[in-house]
Parts: sequence; C-alpha cells; structure tokens
Amino acid sequence: MPVRRLVLDIDKTVNEPDLIYLASVIEAVPGVKAVNIAVTEIDIETVGTNVTVEGDAIDVQALTRAVEKTGAVVHSIDEVVAGAYILENKPRSR
Repeated sequence: MPVRRLVLDIDKTVNEPDLIYLASVIEAVPGVKAVNIAVTEIDIETVGTNVTVEGDAIDVQALTRAVEKTGAVVHSIDEVVAGAYILENKPRSR
C-alpha cells in the first residue's frame, strides 16, 4: 500500500533545526516529492509545525527517523492518504 500523503504534527526547538533544513531533510526521504511546513505555534522554547508530505510511496519509518535525527519530534500523524491515487477528505455534513 503506497503512502501518498502524510500530515504530521512536528515540534522543534526555537533554534534548531531551521525550517529550510528540516524541509530539505524531509524532501530527501525515499518516496517524498513535496513538503509543506507551516508554523502553528511558538512558545519560549519550542515551535509547533504542521507538516504535509506528498509522494508516490513515502517511506514512513525513514521519514520519522530523518525528522528525529534533526532534533525535532513527531508528535502525531494527523492524516494518511494511501492507495493508487490521492483521495481528498470529504467532510460529512451532519
């Protein structure tokens, strides 16, 4: 089952790694074609980010290891898209 999109909650310290470096490390992971990092919150010591990764067959374990080697931490995987193509989430109306 190829993983095509992941949305991750990643925290890093204020100083390291910088966002450009973090993006380059993630983009170098096998299967990754594109990465988007958005800062969601900042406090005295940490920066919270929302990271969206897309590709053809993302190596999730290699991605997690690569992020952790930078000193950042994957708090959660908030979205996974897998299969033959990217299927957009359709919110249910209630």
